[in-house]
Amino acid sequence: MQTIFSKPALLRTDVLPVLAGMALTVSATGAALALAGLESPLRAPFALFCLTVAPAAGLAAALRPLAAGTCARITLSSAGAILVDLLVAWSLRALDLWSTESGVTGVAAITFFLFVIAMWNRPAHFSPRRKKL
Repeated sequence: MQTIFSKPALLRTDVLPVLAGMALTVSATGAALALAGLESPLRAPFALFCLTVAPAAGLAAALRPLAAGTCARITLSSAGAILVDLLVAWSLRALDLWSTESGVTGVAAITFFLFVIAMWNRPAHFSPRRKKL
């Protein structure tokens, strides 16, 4: 009888989508709590997670067509996420529009734009890998 632990490749391929789904859930919950203005002890950490992970994921997706390695893409997307957060905060503060809701909305708009760029620059021959049964 084989268990899942005897198939390390299967374990690696199944864990990544689960972690991505969990990150999306936490990020969406943080954005929803911040935009709704609900007082919750989870509002600040989930909103901070949303403000850091969402732009990093958008930048990582946009950097995928470049032939950069995984480590370089992680480093560039992390630094770019901090830069996106700082630019949004600086511009909203300069325009006297700063609030939590406007900050989350600004970062979400830039992240959406990054994902659109990533989908637009996707190679035509690219197709998702299908598992063989």
